[in-house]
Amino acid sequence: MTELYAVILVHSTGHAIRVEKVLGRAGLTCKLIPVPRYLSSDCGVCVRIRRADQAAAQHILQAEKIEFNDIYDL
Repeated sequence: MTELYAVILVHSTGHAIRVEKVLGRAGLTCKLIPVPRYLSSDCGVCVRIRRADQAAAQHILQAEKIEFNDIYDL
């Protein structure tokens, strides 16, 4: 079965690294990847998560007061 993913777009590479660390410490599977060009040309990297973890990731980032642009399904 194919796993479905989502990406978290952030303001900068530094934000992406912080998001990856925070979500990883919380036990979520995540990975830094290049931003798909059809989504944005702002920051060069984003954080890929499993789509099933999308609500949990959003909750964690809000609780940690980490800003992000948006979360998109891939």
